[in-house]
Amino acid sequence: MTKTPAKPDQQLLHLVFGGELTDVDQVTFKDLARLDVVGFFPDYASAYQAWLVKARETLDSAQTRYFIVHLHRILDPSTQQAP
Repeated sequence: MTKTPAKPDQQLLHLVFGGELTDVDQVTFKDLARLDVVGFFPDYASAYQAWLVKARETLDSAQTRYFIVHLHRILDPSTQQAP
């Protein structure tokens, strides 16, 4: 499957969220009620900037991790990249 190139005005929705993990070797959150949803972003670049800010803010908390979810890939599987 080939990647469909993004048009300049195309919205590629991303979600940035994070929280405290029970174990840094797994993605299992300690308390789902305390997840920090940073927000939804129209492109990877803006999602990455938001992720970077939160990652730097929580640098002293070894158990806290933030993630970028490519929602556009879930909503439109044709945007999936080939392995």
